[in-house]
Amino acid sequence: MAGRDTPQSAPDDPGPTGPRGKSGGRSRKKATDQPPTDWFGNLGQLEFDIDFYERLLIRKADSVDVLRILAELVSRKGLVKRAVELDRRLVELMPDDFLARYNLACSLARASRPDEAIDSLSRAILLGYDDLSHMETDPDLESLREHPDFRALLDTD
Repeated sequence: MAGRDTPQSAPDDPGPTGPRGKSGGRSRKKATDQPPTDWFGNLGQLEFDIDFYERLLIRKADSVDVLRILAELVSRKGLVKRAVELDRRLVELMPDDFLARYNLACSLARASRPDEAIDSLSRAILLGYDDLSHMETDPDLESLREHPDFRALLDTD
């Protein structure tokens, strides 16, 4: 007697290989056999992630976690205007969060808005941001390096 947990197939089972091991019937493809492009369509991983989080944001517009992740993703994609919008929304939701202010400054600097970026950095520092060595080397702030107000922020200890 065969065990209950042992799968059995009848000799006439038209499974993937058909009766007696001969190929027959429709071939069954596993979901994992599909190329990623069939599942993602024409989207790359970054585009897929952005689309996913944009859809989540529609359902929960005030989700800080979704906003933070989405802002990071769109920034990585180079969608600077969208990054500024998302970072502004985060600052609205968390006006005393120094990291939200710092990230907004990074987005503003990338959007060629130096005065607003420096203002946001100043506020981040006033709220407790203290990693000035990172600020000095952060590639997002590259456009501010030679700005006198940016240099002044780095000199304040």
